[in-house]
Amino acid sequence: MSEPNPYADGEYKWGPAQQSGTPAPGTPAAGVPQYDFPPPTLAEGQSFTPPGYGYPPPQAGVPHPVPMGGQGGGAPLVTLGDITVVGDSIITPSGTLPLRGAVWNATDMSRTEEKIPTHAIILAIIFFIFCLLGLLFLLMKEKTTTGFIQVTVTSGGKHHAAMIPAHDPGTFQMVMSQISYARSLSAM
Repeated sequence: MSEPNPYADGEYKWGPAQQSGTPAPGTPAAGVPQYDFPPPTLAEGQSFTPPGYGYPPPQAGVPHPVPMGGQGGGAPLVTLGDITVVGDSIITPSGTLPLRGAVWNATDMSRTEEKIPTHAIILAIIFFIFCLLGLLFLLMKEKTTTGFIQVTVTSGGKHHAAMIPAHDPGTFQMVMSQISYARSLSAM
């Protein structure tokens, strides 16, 4: 490995080949951007500072984007099915309702059934033949919740109802906590 490089011309060079200060073909000149789109234009009196970590801090006089939405705009405060409370309005598929003075109701139309699953009956029969402990499989229970919770809102002479599917017995309590929050917003 002590052999010199036969392709080197004796002078050590780092980077692209340059001769007497002129750049090699295809090498951009110093200070010239290497992209082909125009640099950003700034309003008079503003200076461009590249962002650091995350977003740059807000600057005075620079317009900020406004979120799209209903009359109130902003992020949704509470969502119940297809009913969304945003700012000072309630957005539904049947139109936008005013939030102030809205009347909220919920009706639990779900049911929870408890039954012995089929595999427990089969295991009880099989193990009953071998030992009497197979009857313990009949103690296995399976709960299933089906149905919907109906949420209605009335405001400004308009009415809308939403059906929220119930997946477990705690769904109605979750919906009622959201409705109590929506009621508190309507009372403001």
